[in-house]
Amino acid sequence: MRARLSGPSGFTVAVATTAAVLLLALAVPAIGPALRAAQGEGVQGTFTAGFSRCVSHLGHEACSWYGTFTADGENRDVYLYGSATLTQGQRVPAIDIGRRAYVYGPGGSNEWIVTSLLLLAGVGLLWPLAAKWRSHSRSRRASQTM
Repeated sequence: MRARLSGPSGFTVAVATTAAVLLLALAVPAIGPALRAAQGEGVQGTFTAGFSRCVSHLGHEACSWYGTFTADGENRDVYLYGSATLTQGQRVPAIDIGRRAYVYGPGGSNEWIVTSLLLLAGVGLLWPLAAKWRSHSRSRRASQTM
């Protein structure tokens, strides 16, 4: 007689499903902006560097410039995503892809990579739920045929 696996535990399913929902809630709304940023699509304008903020973590320092984005005669204070080395007051081309607090350089961004990984992780974490559902369906069918 062969032992029958019952699938993942209810706890495993609950934790994995909760994590999946959280990751998908982060990734799904970011798909459109990440693709626009990757392709450099949006409203063209100019970013004027105000000041930079740097954060050190894991032996790496990441800096962002905060300043003013000007397009169509309107100004707005934003961060320049993935900003290179700038100097205060320097003006550079930038693109507004629809994010409130960020604009991007004309070269776009690789933000789509992180968004894709979050999306894949979220979908992958739904596997225990699918396995539990499959296991439940099989056991129900088996009990109905007896």
